[in-house]
Amino acid sequence: MFALVDVNSFYASCETVFRPDLKGKPVVVLSNNDGCVIARSAEAKKVGIKMGRALF
Repeated sequence: MFALVDVNSFYASCETVFRPDLKGKPVVVLSNNDGCVIARSAEAKKVGIKMGRALF
């Protein structure tokens, strides 16, 4: 049996679980090699941060 789970903003949501002080703030998760946004919280989406954008 296989299960597929689609969690909204998964990596950003995981960060807020481990860092409760980030809850309600714009949170982005960057890739290791190129610093591109791979996940963003709803607050980060409202601020206008785009997926794939390079942030350093």
